[in-house]
Amino acid sequence: MRKFHLFTTNFADLLTRWLADSLAPPLLRCKIPSMDWKSRRITTLLEAALLEDKAANDVTTALTIDPALRATGTIIAKESCVVAGIGCISAFLSIFSRMAAKPGQSPSRFEVVSHPEIFDGVRMRKGQAIAVIRANASSILSTERVILNLMQRMSGIATLTNQFVLAVAAAKSKTRIQTKILDTRKTIPGLRSLDKYAVCCGGGLNHRHDLQDGILIKNNHISLGGGLPAVLERALAARKPGQLVQIEVRTDAELGQAIAGGADSLLLDNMTPKEVAHAVKIIRKGLPKATIEASGNMNLKTVADYAKTGVDFISVGALTHSAPAVDLSMRISAAAF
Repeated sequence: MRKFHLFTTNFADLLTRWLADSLAPPLLRCKIPSMDWKSRRITTLLEAALLEDKAANDVTTALTIDPALRATGTIIAKESCVVAGIGCISAFLSIFSRMAAKPGQSPSRFEVVSHPEIFDGVRMRKGQAIAVIRANASSILSTERVILNLMQRMSGIATLTNQFVLAVAAAKSKTRIQTKILDTRKTIPGLRSLDKYAVCCGGGLNHRHDLQDGILIKNNHISLGGGLPAVLERALAARKPGQLVQIEVRTDAELGQAIAGGADSLLLDNMTPKEVAHAVKIIRKGLPKATIEASGNMNLKTVADYAKTGVDFISVGALTHSAPAVDLSMRISAAAF
């Protein structure tokens, strides 16, 4: 019989221990940031999900289930995956207990338990239990769908990200540069913090979180701003101390202009692996300190070829806009405790 411990939303200690003791090769590790599930932004998001589902007005449960009945709900991975979002279980239940409490009534008690070696970023086997909820049966039934919906999405993002991370890690680059996988801003509106957190759980890195998070000059800025040399010069001149300027290039002409202008980072967009390899050689010679990123329709069949070119980063929009949801389920049974 496995021993379980009370799972809290502050799991930074577990993550630190995993990062130190994991058997995975160092290249595959990623510093996973802790998620503050009690923050105002996250609480508002989760509350909105419960309100959308009218969880506190679950008529079926109200008419069929004894309010005093206690139960356990076991969340199970129905396929191999990298799990993410375990902290949302306690967060959803805590918010729901306040929403469902009648005037003068204390929120119902609950606990979420999980094995010490199961936390965000861990690979789960098919059929493995992720966490166990102990609460009123009505609380479990009314929050089951929103909990699973969010965990399925986040775990899907983490799992797909990990597949890309493993693919580039296996690629052999002549430059000996270990390419890193980046996400993009192609996230579900309102869910960006959770989407990007899930990317980290899968071993990827976060690109800009929002438009004020960094200077990235793209093709529309170039075409509307008077050409690449002009917009690059203005950005370099007006940037704040410590800000890096990254610019998107699509042709040899733009590549030459970006190098001549002294860009800090170059984004090679929609180029073939052969074109990227050619560009990398030119950039390493002309701007040896600049970082190089490749992007544009990346997939698991081609990403290794791009990693072999020696780029520092590969950004993949599919991590957050096309990740398939992981199949999770919740097994609920009555319990007397």
